[in-house]
Amino acid sequence: MSSHLPAALLDSLAGLPGYNRVTFEQVHAAAEKITSLRLNPNKIKAPEQASAVLQPLSANGVTQVPWSSQGYYLPERPSFTFDPYFHAGAYYVQEASSMFLEQVVRATADLTQPLKVLDLCASPGGKSTLLQSLISADSLLVANEVIRARAGLLADNLTKWGAANVVVSNNDPRDFSRLPGYFDLVVVDAPCSGSGLFRRDPELVGEWSPENVTLCSQRQQRILADVLPAVKEGGIVIYSTCSFSAEEDESILDWLADHFELENVPVPLNAGWNIVTTVTHKRNCTGYRFYPDQLKGEGFFIAAFRKTNGDAPRKPKQHKSTALTARQQEVITPWIDMPASYQYFMHQEEVLILPPLLAAEIPLLRQQLYIRKAGVKAGHPGAKELIPDHQLAASTLVAGELPSVSLDLRQALQYLRKEDPAVSTRVRGWALVKYEGMNLGWAKILPNRMNNYYPKELRILKEISGL
Repeated sequence: MSSHLPAALLDSLAGLPGYNRVTFEQVHAAAEKITSLRLNPNKIKAPEQASAVLQPLSANGVTQVPWSSQGYYLPERPSFTFDPYFHAGAYYVQEASSMFLEQVVRATADLTQPLKVLDLCASPGGKSTLLQSLISADSLLVANEVIRARAGLLADNLTKWGAANVVVSNNDPRDFSRLPGYFDLVVVDAPCSGSGLFRRDPELVGEWSPENVTLCSQRQQRILADVLPAVKEGGIVIYSTCSFSAEEDESILDWLADHFELENVPVPLNAGWNIVTTVTHKRNCTGYRFYPDQLKGEGFFIAAFRKTNGDAPRKPKQHKSTALTARQQEVITPWIDMPASYQYFMHQEEVLILPPLLAAEIPLLRQQLYIRKAGVKAGHPGAKELIPDHQLAASTLVAGELPSVSLDLRQALQYLRKEDPAVSTRVRGWALVKYEGMNLGWAKILPNRMNNYYPKELRILKEISGL
């Protein structure tokens, strides 16, 4: 029954809090696939909107993920690719256990304050979109990914999420030491040996070895040591893995307590959640284990620390924003509905929209980091009109009164394949393309055809059958 699980892994877990070898093996042998998603509160404001999004995904109803305010389990996995709501950023498909990050953030950070938050190992964006949902609009999230191609995917997913108070960076963890004492909250969802995902992705089993666990543990220590200088005094560090191995979990907590000025912060739990509390033998640090035989989610581990000492942050560099000309301002204003405190920022002939904190910090961040995305890119202001960017269509800042065309499901999927959905409309020129009131992107409507401006790299490639 358990032949696909490495014996060395099963043996290494003996004696760990909450580990039951029999039920652990059984749940992996059964290989049940659990599907969960988290709604986007930037775009879904009312219960009827939530129902409109969730009902087509599951005829049998949904159930709430108990530790998540926006998370839901689906009884079976639909084809998200063929759901226009998915492409509109109405939700993010995320593993349920990792949604517990919400509880850890709420227990450790003051979310009423403007916070500077770093998601260090962020791609593809599950934890970044969750963090963005929790922080205030006047906070700032830096979502970082060291691998360049994955940083592109992260930027796409955060564009879809629609918020302006986000920067996507493509940096090595050690680069953040150039921002001493900068962040109020840092999340390190560290690269790991992946044993917590064996049920969901059995191919990972073949890559697992005790040697790889040791290598991952060493890499996790290096990543944490590199980023800790960037955490301010009193700031919070949240560490998580999708590994069951103590070497990557409890041992890392003891190592952090031994080598850095950090105090472990426990998180309140509801006993009905069946999350296992683990306390390290050496330094009495508390962490939380998620076992798939005991709750509805994959294997996961998480813990939080508060930094008790830190460098003073540097003062942000003053920046001279390239002001828009009166003509550019005139061209762009009708397209955008933004708070008065937000600022325009010219970058390589494109207009970015930045919230106040991001506008103040962008010179320092650009000096120290490689930035892939900042704020919302509105587009290129031409002599006669704005050539709008997809980021604006996906954002919550696009003006509500712009010309638009509404598509049915078949037409929406044609649009998302970058085809012409042959819409009959009196609208001419630029238009927002919508599905059930949600923006999908831009089109330019001419007398005899529609030019589809959906980004080529985002288009659906799968064939659509039955429509």
